[in-house]
Amino acid sequence: MLENYLPVLLFMIVGLTVGVVMIVLGFVLAPSRPDSEKLSPYECGFEAFEDSRMKFDVRYYLVAILFIIFDLEIAFLFPWGVVLEDIGLFGYVAMAIFLGILVIGFIYEWKKGALEWE
Repeated sequence: MLENYLPVLLFMIVGLTVGVVMIVLGFVLAPSRPDSEKLSPYECGFEAFEDSRMKFDVRYYLVAILFIIFDLEIAFLFPWGVVLEDIGLFGYVAMAIFLGILVIGFIYEWKKGALEWE
């Protein structure tokens, strides 16, 4: 019974070995020329000037949420497009309703100015 798991064990061993070898080769072969520019903290394209725990504007979070919403829309569209012939009219109407709700939300955000950056 255990011989059925031998290919899985070999796959895990080979995968771990390849991963470790690649990391070690990166450390051994990569050039290491640290200087003050490379070792300095980098934050959003400008020098850090305040505490790292400072409060961010809420617009950063709103843009992130909007991105997640429209990214999830695409995640639902790909499987739907693959099985569209199998699910028929019911699936088409369900996705049309889903997209309609998202379009209404997009128009609402656009009118409220959530997509504008000052």
